[in-house]
Amino acid sequence: MQLDLNLLTALDALLEEGSVAGAAARLHVTAPAMSRSLGRIRKATGDQILVRTGRSMVPTTRALAMRAEVHALVQQAHQLLSAQRDLDLAALERVFTVRWHDALTAACGTALITAVHRQAPGVQLRLPAEPGSDTPDLRRGEVDLESSSSRPTLPDISHRLVGSDQLIVAVRPGHPLTEGPLSPERYAAAEHLTVSRRGRLRDQIDDALSAHGYERRVIAAGPTAAFALQLALGTDLVVTLPDAVTRAARDRLGLVTLPLPLQMPDVPLHLLWHQRYDDDRAHVWLRDLVTETVRTLFAPSHGGSGVVEQ
Repeated sequence: MQLDLNLLTALDALLEEGSVAGAAARLHVTAPAMSRSLGRIRKATGDQILVRTGRSMVPTTRALAMRAEVHALVQQAHQLLSAQRDLDLAALERVFTVRWHDALTAACGTALITAVHRQAPGVQLRLPAEPGSDTPDLRRGEVDLESSSSRPTLPDISHRLVGSDQLIVAVRPGHPLTEGPLSPERYAAAEHLTVSRRGRLRDQIDDALSAHGYERRVIAAGPTAAFALQLALGTDLVVTLPDAVTRAARDRLGLVTLPLPLQMPDVPLHLLWHQRYDDDRAHVWLRDLVTETVRTLFAPSHGGSGVVEQ
């Protein structure tokens, strides 16, 4: 049985775009040509792949099941056939998915998009929100780069340390904690808000306080740093967050930054990617650019810690 491997590229585009017109535009072919490719794919697989629902098309159950594998095969073929070619950023056309913590996206997203568009105008970026639970999206090829405070435990996930951050305390102007030195006792006695995409009401700070004989009162858990900082501005809730990645947001809101009255280890920031992209030149370019962009947050010339010494 002879198969046209170009159908894999067409199938990947159809599943990504969810429409014949979108897939045709992505691959720079006509809509009728893409429609014919869909017909050949249906004949080869024995499945409709995309079915019409009202004015849109939705993937079949089998199409959903094969989407990740098809995408991975196309990416692997791309790497195999382009490994010996010089990277032409001006001609590069590719979609990258960079999934960061929301604070990192807020701090560096604009600079990254600007830099990518300037160097490779044909590249598109997706910056999705973090999910509420761990997913193997890196392994499935659905995410190209991810941020994490932990080193990966899976052997096929590569990583790079791009910086480390200090924890600080953010409160509204005029908050009682801004009056006088901030001791562990005063800090623990305040009302707190944690930041957790899973809604956790306890984190490593509670463990550190317990070691000193203190227990803080956590009122709520917020899903994002942006939400937490906004809530801190309008209430007496105390938020403890990494310094560098939230500095710009705190400055915009006019929040007061205080030193954390506990000895806590710095928070590392790692970039993670699947090892299938280790030698992918376009991916190497992207992660180097991401590294350069993120490391500006931790540079001494970026403006200091912004912490109010007491």
